[in-house]
Amino acid sequence: MTAAEPGVTAATAGLRTAFADGVLRLTIARPDRMNAIDLDTMRALGAAITAAGDDDRVRTIVLTGDGAAFCTGADLAAAGTNPASPDVVMDTANDVVEAITTVPVPVVAAVNGPAAGVGVSMAVAADLTYAAESAYFLLAFVNIGLMPDGGASLLIPAAIGRARAAEMALLGDRVAAVDAARFGLVARTLPDDELFGHVDAVAARTAAGPRRALALTKHALNAATLPAFGAALDLEKSGQIELLGSADFAEGVAAMLQKRRPEFT
Repeated sequence: MTAAEPGVTAATAGLRTAFADGVLRLTIARPDRMNAIDLDTMRALGAAITAAGDDDRVRTIVLTGDGAAFCTGADLAAAGTNPASPDVVMDTANDVVEAITTVPVPVVAAVNGPAAGVGVSMAVAADLTYAAESAYFLLAFVNIGLMPDGGASLLIPAAIGRARAAEMALLGDRVAAVDAARFGLVARTLPDDELFGHVDAVAARTAAGPRRALALTKHALNAATLPAFGAALDLEKSGQIELLGSADFAEGVAAMLQKRRPEFT
């Protein structure tokens, strides 16, 4: 996929794209599911980001969610009706976050509402991450018998340190946007009605900047702060594939759907 013609908006597989003035805006558009992301949408998102890197017209990518949420993780209900192998699911999720970190243009995340699971990974993988005051971040994996994925086991401690990352990953508690900014998980938290204005101003600034210099700067920053990113993705994949076949995961999903406390082994 190349960017649409300037001013053109398109939608496919739960993803809405719009391109204007060098900025490719990618909006996860599954508001009825709080933008929980299914496999088709993940594939479309990864492909759109990767293709943008090969399109010289694209100078900045903005990633956000439609409606009240940014992305509330993998859509477990969709996975139940259209199952895919754990290998495929993990590789597809990893492709998205790898695309965010390697595409040679700045990626700006506008976290307009809750970010959970792989939604946290996508938000933190972005180069510039801004959150609405009403947003929160939740690594909910442990609550259903899973482990963080999408590079979260490296992205989160790289941003906020091991101690706070351990609280997020091992306790599965929400981190309010104001605390996310205080910890360093996001660049800044803004009043809800100011988020998109700020993001648009930042995107306009990077879109007008020197594309190659920004690409090399991004590469250098990620090389310095995420040198073991590939290894982290591989470790998460092997661990998550094991856990996806476990009795604890089955119990965690059942408890979530039945709105009760899980009873893990």
